[in-house]
Amino acid sequence: MPDGILLLHAWPLDARMWEPQLAALPNDVRVVAPNLPGFGGSEPAGAVMTMRAAAERALSELERAGIDRALVCGLSMGGYVAFELWRRSPDRVLGLVLANTRAVDDTPDAADKRRALAERLRAEGNVLADEPPPLLADDAPAELFERVRAWIADQTPEAIAAAALGMAERPDSTPDLATIDVPTLVITSTGDRLIPPDVSSAMAEEIAGAELHVLDGAGHLSNLEAPGEFDRLLLQHVRACGLA
Repeated sequence: MPDGILLLHAWPLDARMWEPQLAALPNDVRVVAPNLPGFGGSEPAGAVMTMRAAAERALSELERAGIDRALVCGLSMGGYVAFELWRRSPDRVLGLVLANTRAVDDTPDAADKRRALAERLRAEGNVLADEPPPLLADDAPAELFERVRAWIADQTPEAIAAAALGMAERPDSTPDLATIDVPTLVITSTGDRLIPPDVSSAMAEEIAGAELHVLDGAGHLSNLEAPGEFDRLLLQHVRACGLA
């Protein structure tokens, strides 16, 4: 089977967040951008969407697309799933792009907040549609704010809650960083209010040979706020992995 690219989306969005990258990637390279369990109307994985369940869904989509090994690009929650893929099936990982994500697990307080949010979502519905998390920089265009808000509103509260619970129980991936031996690109951004650049930078230092790029001014969804620079870096890494 040929090699390809796997794009793993952030929480609480779906695969539509990759629209700029799907338009920019070479037409002769196979690209899979799945909706993780429960998102985008996809089949849920139960009351808790573990990172393992998400990784299994991603592997199934690679099989469906006939892709053997993939350059795995995960942003935020997508990065957590990328780490699970590395632990589970490193032979399927051609390279990594870890964008606006971190290897460390949640602190007890952060995990408790995720669980409290999940309870609220199940009791009150999709409250994030009106109270979205700070996914964008303060000065992001109003049109982008509305587009992201609409994507959040399209998700079911059950899917968002299940993923929040799965992230709360995800393992610490820090011990895995030293085992990564494929070309790795780490992207962060100065306007990220959820995972500060120093967190992603520290992660990059633990991966042998990793390249680190900091996008100036972009927020947590750097692929949407700085698509030109994000695409340039992604395409450069695609070439480094021998895909184009």
